[in-house]
Amino acid sequence: MQQKNYSGYTSYSYLEAGKDYKVFPLSVELNRVPSRRPEVTAEEEARVRRLFQEQLMISLHDHCFVAPEDLSQFMEFRRWGRDFTGYQGLSVSGLDAVFDNLMNGTAMITSRGGWKWDDIVYDLGMRLSDIAHQEMVVHCKTTSDIVNAKKNGQIAFIVSIEGAAMIENELDRLDILYGLGVRCLGIAYSEGNALGGGLKEPRDGGLTTFGRQAVRRMNQLGIAIDVSHSGDQTSLDTIEVSDKPIFITHAGARALWNSNRLKPDDVIRACAAKGGVIGIEAAPHTTLTEKHPKHSLESFMEHFEYCVNLVGIDHVAFGPDVLFGDHVGLHNALTEALSIGASRGHLEYEKVAYVDGIESPAEAFPNIVRWLVKHGYSDADIGKVVGGNVMRVLKAAWYR
Repeated sequence: MQQKNYSGYTSYSYLEAGKDYKVFPLSVELNRVPSRRPEVTAEEEARVRRLFQEQLMISLHDHCFVAPEDLSQFMEFRRWGRDFTGYQGLSVSGLDAVFDNLMNGTAMITSRGGWKWDDIVYDLGMRLSDIAHQEMVVHCKTTSDIVNAKKNGQIAFIVSIEGAAMIENELDRLDILYGLGVRCLGIAYSEGNALGGGLKEPRDGGLTTFGRQAVRRMNQLGIAIDVSHSGDQTSLDTIEVSDKPIFITHAGARALWNSNRLKPDDVIRACAAKGGVIGIEAAPHTTLTEKHPKHSLESFMEHFEYCVNLVGIDHVAFGPDVLFGDHVGLHNALTEALSIGASRGHLEYEKVAYVDGIESPAEAFPNIVRWLVKHGYSDADIGKVVGGNVMRVLKAAWYR
């Protein structure tokens, strides 16, 4: 893949470990598990490498932090407020830009429930402080930042937050988040809030009056809108009310797997009809299918092809939602905080220790592109789904 300008920097190395912050041994970033890449010929691999040189590679949703080895200490780890970015892993990911979603619901620095204003601001400031001390990953605020990052061998870091509970009923907090560099915001993260319904609520009343005001303000500011974790009616209302195309940054097709975490055809179609894009999700045990009930790159790509057939190649991208470390173990440790129960379907499936072929940000896009090349997709179509479609929406949704 295109090698980035990585100096060997590790997170918070400008501080003294053990004195300025508590040390938690972290997971390895590369080759943690024997995840397999698609088998391609030497000629196909050469084409993959060329595509990484020529096309913008944008992940619509990830968490590029390194998890601690001992996940029983994860909440204590989080309360220190420091996410350790996987710079080494990112340096070989081939990505030119990534929508990174910080701690989000696990930012529990001041509270046990998460999603508090102070926690989100603390999380955001800490992460950007670390990023400011190195040069490979750059804080992205405009589409030009993405283009320049690729040119300069860097990765554009797009700050995203998965739910808007922390703004409470304060509309101007959206302006503050924008001023702090947030460029993508979800309406609700599973639990309902002042804007609308989340996917785990027993009834989804749709976008509230305040939610409609918030959508309008995000359009005015230039914050891209995400409905990945919103309820179906709230998603449809958001798509209707927004003047700009929106994202479903990380989901899949409920038609293939009956889970509230995935989107029904009418929501996917409505999103595409307004010019929006759905990013296909790969977090463990989400994008399963009856054909591939054991979660892997194959089941993930079955959701991709279903969505392409449903709404066309111009409206699909990839939001793998992966991290560096034991993602399955993390889900087990954070079942309540992350509403894991709401993301499981009612079908029987085989649990996996990791999602084979798409286990971390280091391998996700290289293996996605290998799969696309192996299955005969054209350069133009690959360019659309790995970055072009996302850029088109950003040029419409962002202020600049």
